[in-house]
Amino acid sequence: MPMTQPITAVGIKPTPEGLVLILEESSVTVPWEKCSAMLSTASEAARMEAELSPGGYGIHWPSLDEDLSVHGLLKNLGM
Repeated sequence: MPMTQPITAVGIKPTPEGLVLILEESSVTVPWEKCSAMLSTASEAARMEAELSPGGYGIHWPSLDEDLSVHGLLKNLGM
């Protein structure tokens, strides 16, 4: 079975509409309601605190104690 490369982000940009995942060759906006129930109802200030993990695999929101994977977010979009 061939190994597949995990999908990682090289950057992120929270916006009022959603979270922009900056991938190696493109970018994708994930609407907050597609991220998680917690993020869909969180304040804009809390959403803007998103931190990308050093390896680019996950995103953390410190004040919400929310952690999501880049792979999971893209899967929520059907990618």
